Amino acid sequence: MSDNTMKTLEVTLLDRDFRVACPEDDEADLLAAVTYLDKKMREIQAAGKTASMERIAVMAALNIAHELLKTRVGAGFDLGEFKRRMQAMQATVDSALAEQDALF
Repeated sequence: MSDNTMKTLEVTLLDRDFRVACPEDDEADLLAAVTYLDKKMREIQAAGKTASMERIAVMAALNIAHELLKTRVGAGFDLGEFKRRMQAMQATVDSALAEQDALF
């Protein structure tokens, strides 16, 4: 039987601390996900194309979603269309975040 007691963890992404609640049984998986996400965010930051934490997080999320979907490619999935949609979403996010950055 699984214990679903919730636990609050302190995690760090790009040197910023966050508090995250998760079931105790999922703590190891959550920490592995945090490690993976932090690695992806640092890769994007090191590329120097973006500086804001929000933009880095969005780009990392898009990259991870793309990786996940690549592993789940099955019959009838149009990978070319998916890539075009990802590029369009990235352009939209970049545009919206550029407008936000201009405000500050």
